[in-house]
Parts: sequence; C-alpha cells; structure tokens
Amino acid sequence: MHELTPVLSTVTASFLASFVEVVEAFTIVLAVGVTRGWRPALTGAASALALLAALVLAFGPLLALVPITLLQFAVGVLLVLFGMRWLRKAILRSAGVIALRDEEAAFSRETDALSHQADDRRADYLAGVAAFKAVLLEGVEVVFIVIAVGSAHGRTLQAGLGALAAFMLVMLIGLAVHRPLARVPENALKFVVGLMLTSFGVFWTGEGLGAEWPGEDLALLAIFAVIAAASFAMVRRLRGSHAARAEGIAR
Repeated sequence: MHELTPVLSTVTASFLASFVEVVEAFTIVLAVGVTRGWRPALTGAASALALLAALVLAFGPLLALVPITLLQFAVGVLLVLFGMRWLRKAILRSAGVIALRDEEAAFSRETDALSHQADDRRADYLAGVAAFKAVLLEGVEVVFIVIAVGSAHGRTLQAGLGALAAFMLVMLIGLAVHRPLARVPENALKFVVGLMLTSFGVFWTGEGLGAEWPGEDLALLAIFAVIAAASFAMVRRLRGSHAARAEGIAR
C-alpha cells in the first residue's frame, strides 16, 4: 500500500488532467473536421503533436541535470500555481459564480467561426491552424502535467502512460459517437485534478525545502483531504453569498 499510493496518485492525476485537456482539443479538431474536412483537421493536429514530441525530446533530458531537491521545489511551486488555477475555476463554477464550460456550445462557436471563413481562399489553411493551435495549447498543458507529476520522484513513465490512456479513451469515444463529449463532467474532473495537483505541489515543495512528511508518501492523502475540505467549504460559502446576491438583485 505504501508503494502503491504514489504510483496510483501519479497515474490518476496524469490521466484525469490529460482527459480534460484532450476533450477540449478534440472538440476543436472535430469542429474543423466536420466543417472544413478531415484533411486540414488531421494535418493541423498531427503537426502540433509532432512539435510537442520534438519539445519533449529536446528539453526532457535536461531535467536529469537538475539536482533532485531543486527539481522537487521548482516543480512543487509550479504545481501549486497550476493546480490552484484549475481549482479556483472549478470552485467558482461549482458555486455558480461563473458558467460551466459547455462542449456543445464550444463546438457550435467553432463551427460558426469556420463557416464564416468558408468564402476565404485560405479557409482550409485557417481551419488547419485552428486545429494546430487547439492541440498545441492543450498538449503543452498535458506535457507539463506529465513532466511535473512524474519527474520529481522518477515516475515520468507512469505519468506518461496515464496521459496516453486518456488520449486513447477520448479518441475511441469521440470516434464512436462522432460528436463533442458534452456529457463529460468536466468541472468535476477539473475540481479533482486541481485538488491533486495542488496536493502534489504542497508535498514536493515541502520535500524540496527538506521537510520530512509523517508517513512519507502517505502524507499526500492527508494533504489532499485538508485541501479538499477547505475547497468544499469555499464552494458552500460562495454558493450562499452568490444566491443571496442574486436574490437581492431580483428584488
């Protein structure tokens, strides 16, 4: 159990975070494919994946040159910042302060934008660029998450397998239904991923500073529980204040 906990947490964090990012990229690529054809969609997506692979091959080996404590601290701080960004949006959406992301709406917006470009002689080029940008931007986040959650304790392979599993699952579901994955509980996934990334960040920042956590890797579970309790308390408080504000405006 002691050895299994960090491996499972690494794979799960990588899988869930990558799943969310791949769903968002898939929505744009699908819109391009349906509107302008699959050639520009797949060309743009493949070009972005090739660039991402080149970046990983170029910069990935450099991590081996960084002292482990410095790497843990740097990755920990970045994960806290990254995780808190996801967590903040998930809390605000859960509380009703900002609207939930709608993949159907995102698909409609993208297809409308591409349809308006139909008379442009560069339409196929612009469609390919849209697919390229979507895959590249979401892919950069996936690469960062894989490197961040895997490198600090030498579990990059497990993190990469989690991301690959998410990619394959989204592709299989997407190709089967041939439509945006609107029923995916994206905010719930982002909430969990935000909690996990923030927990990893706190844990590794402490290790980088030389802290000795009680229970070692099992301390991750306690950190996760504390951050989750605080986050759910924020949701309840924001939901109540938002509802009171809305009721006051209605009057």
